[in-house]
Amino acid sequence: MKGRKRSRLLVCNSVAQSVVESVRGEHHEFAFVYQRRKTDGSAGVHQPHPLGTMNNTAWQRARREAGLSDLHVHDLRHTIGMRLREAGVGESTRADIPWHASPTMTHHYSIAQIVELHHALEKIKDDTGRWNKSLATLKLEQQAAQRDTSPARVPQQERTA
Repeated sequence: MKGRKRSRLLVCNSVAQSVVESVRGEHHEFAFVYQRRKTDGSAGVHQPHPLGTMNNTAWQRARREAGLSDLHVHDLRHTIGMRLREAGVGESTRADIPWHASPTMTHHYSIAQIVELHHALEKIKDDTGRWNKSLATLKLEQQAAQRDTSPARVPQQERTA
């Protein structure tokens, strides 16, 4: 988490939870650890250490071997934002998952896609015969009607001599 200001509860979907469960118990406290091989020539490995960052050598090696050398850890935030939006998840929930404090950050990570924009425009392609006015338009019409219904002046007859 950016700044590591406080600990957060991480909610996982079933796929992510199965990954956590597959390594549970390998360390008494942490789910994801690494072990350095001893460099002094003796057999075995050092005690496991918790992963301190996502952008570690294991991540770098995995993306290189998968042919995804241009994939960065931060790209995963964009991916989750986009997938949540595509799934129809509401904006406040989309903000809570990556812990965004600002709605502008949620929007930045989950911008509308062409399919979504096209779908929205398809909703208005047919003239349904319904009409809808803005509140400002209704207020202007009401003010105009009030001016038109003021008591009419009674015309005065001209006096003839």
